[in-house]
Amino acid sequence: MLKEFGELVSLNSHSFTNCFSGSFIARGFVAVTMIAAAGILSGTLAASPGQEISYQDDKTITIESAPDMEVVSFSKSVIVKKEAKGVLVFGGDVIVEGRVEGDVATIGGSVIQREGAFVGGDVIVIGGKYSPASDPPLRGENKETVIVAAYEEEFRGFAQDPSTLFSPTFSIAFVAQRLISVLFWFLISIAISTIAPGAVGRAVARVQLSSTRVFSIGFFTFLGSGVLLIASLSILPNYMSTAVGGMAFVGLALAYVFGRVAMHVLFGKLIKKYFLSDRNGSEALTVLFGVLAWTFLLSVPYLWSLAFLAAFSAGIGLVLTARTDTVSANR
Repeated sequence: MLKEFGELVSLNSHSFTNCFSGSFIARGFVAVTMIAAAGILSGTLAASPGQEISYQDDKTITIESAPDMEVVSFSKSVIVKKEAKGVLVFGGDVIVEGRVEGDVATIGGSVIQREGAFVGGDVIVIGGKYSPASDPPLRGENKETVIVAAYEEEFRGFAQDPSTLFSPTFSIAFVAQRLISVLFWFLISIAISTIAPGAVGRAVARVQLSSTRVFSIGFFTFLGSGVLLIASLSILPNYMSTAVGGMAFVGLALAYVFGRVAMHVLFGKLIKKYFLSDRNGSEALTVLFGVLAWTFLLSVPYLWSLAFLAAFSAGIGLVLTARTDTVSANR
């Protein structure tokens, strides 16, 4: 599974992030939630007059001739017979038999390029594969091909039934993933608590003393950073938007890790206080209890999304309030 998850193949020498800057695909990936909503209602974005589009069945859209149309489809495969400007599919395949002048991308599907077909832009596949009939395929110059080959069925299933994201199916694989998650977060939490016990202890104290303040600051900062990130991808030059996106991702990831570790310690202390004898001062046991509690919360259908948001908000809030608390303490 780890090998599959880590398999990222770039067929050109440029970086992964360059594929997403300044293009129709970038806007589509950032606004994937809005695309999903539009797809639920119509299956694809409305075509302007003169575009030749037909529906073969409930799962397939055929584009005969739409040279000025950027096709966005949710839970339906798209076949380009003659021409289209660009194609983005969520939960389906893209089959190019004619000509696509711009980018082609799919999440939870594959891109199939028939013999003689042409793709002028980037090809991006997440959770599927890229299958050109000719070698080399007919492509635009210096264009990217990025493939993340993992979890195709999960992505496709989510596209067909979005509620599965909030209500995961209980299975042996589901249990195995949670056990691996317990081990991973236990080791991470022990490592951070050992390396920086003071920072973790102060974070836990801040949550206990001013939880509303910490979570409010973190939540609104998280929303604001999302808006700024979308704006930067749309307005800033390619190299700047790539740098901003990378820094935002790293910052949010670190905040989430720190916030979740603090929540592990806090929940572990509460469990020991109210359900067990608090005389056992084992830090490892405290962390283990907290990890088990949070893994359970993140496994409960629908509730997991709120727990995930709470961990993000806690991490960002704790990072932003750390300096002010330190200054106050020094005074």
